[in-house]
Amino acid sequence: MSNLPAECPRCAFETVARLATSPVPGVWDVLQCGRCLYTWRTTEPARRIRRDAYPENFRLTQADIANAIEVPEVPPLLK
Repeated sequence: MSNLPAECPRCAFETVARLATSPVPGVWDVLQCGRCLYTWRTTEPARRIRRDAYPENFRLTQADIANAIEVPEVPPLLK
């Protein structure tokens, strides 16, 4: 699968990167948004991979991302 989507389904950012490709060529790719870090496999249903089909309640804007609370750090593993 050589073509990347034009935008992120969740936040409409135009930088999408390929993280992984299936061992069998052309079966699936794992993609990630450069802004919101949403990650998806190209074989997911349209409501997960296409902006026009992504649920409006879960869409993000740049303002949503800028005003999001900070994600806490993952604590060290217990020994």
